[in-house]
Amino acid sequence: MSKQGAFDLAFGVGGRIGKDEVLSAVDKYEKYHGYYGGEEDERKNNYTDMVNKYYDLCTSFYEYGWGESFHFAPRWKGESLQESIKRHEHFLALQLGLKPGQKVLDVGCGIGGPLREIARFSSTSVTGLNNNEYQISRGQVLNRKVGLDQTCNFVKGDFMKMPFPDNSFDAVYAIEATCHAPDPVGCYREIYRVLKPGQCFAVYEWCMTDAYNPNNEEQKRIKEEIELGNGLPEIRSTQQCLEAARKAGFEVVWDKDLAEDSPVSWYMPLDTSHFSLSSFRLTAVGRLFTRNLVSALEYVGVAPKGSQRVQAFLEKAAEGLVGGAKKGIFTPMYFFLVRKPISDSQ
Repeated sequence: MSKQGAFDLAFGVGGRIGKDEVLSAVDKYEKYHGYYGGEEDERKNNYTDMVNKYYDLCTSFYEYGWGESFHFAPRWKGESLQESIKRHEHFLALQLGLKPGQKVLDVGCGIGGPLREIARFSSTSVTGLNNNEYQISRGQVLNRKVGLDQTCNFVKGDFMKMPFPDNSFDAVYAIEATCHAPDPVGCYREIYRVLKPGQCFAVYEWCMTDAYNPNNEEQKRIKEEIELGNGLPEIRSTQQCLEAARKAGFEVVWDKDLAEDSPVSWYMPLDTSHFSLSSFRLTAVGRLFTRNLVSALEYVGVAPKGSQRVQAFLEKAAEGLVGGAKKGIFTPMYFFLVRKPISDSQ
């Protein structure tokens, strides 16, 4: 697992955004969100700009604190965070029934942590689709380091308009990524289009559960914190996501909120009441250290102006995620497996 050091974090903030433009990018990003008075329609209409700004600003923080795979996982007792993340990725590969030599698509692949793990676990060729140039450049470096640059690749593109022919892939998956889509039906229809007939799409979605009450101000604030801190136009309900998959043409194989049966709470690494040496950077003490470090590096000009603001809204996101989980109104791992009918040869 690659974990960036302090100076990698400082130099990475802003991604492909010019260092002197980071502060204004933070301003524009924050104004998209309801937490700062932004409107949902504005986020949906400008989702490409919003999501790209988010990942340019936040990727180095993610890699510094989380490693190469930017997602949560259900966790067994005695299992480390990184072990649970790998198992979560293996579970996806097993549900898809991946076989050596198959051509697989990772929709919204980040810097490719899951892509590399699933490719090695299943002996498949995985293409990562991503609309963020900085993340693609990081992923290419990491692929070369482990010798996967000849069998796995990255393609820059929008998952609402994928740059692939019809019926291109033997399997498709998305890990906490299609939540960024402004329209889930449109996104799933593109996945449906590029998937071969009779083959499956598996996804972990960020969702509000049936317990969420949009008229409850505290719950609404938690939802807005999560949207702000994670670059989301809107967090949809589990039923909205499943219905969107059906509208896209898929047959539902099975679905479940995997957070419900997790022996160890998935949000534990973000819970400030929990301390862990293996996940020290995510603990309250680790966050305080990072906050002071970023402040110092910004003060001396190593990190760009605005870096502290990015750190602040990521911490706000963590508060929202933990609050949403404890109230049972949010899950980052609503799983469903769906199939494209074999009769659809397009």
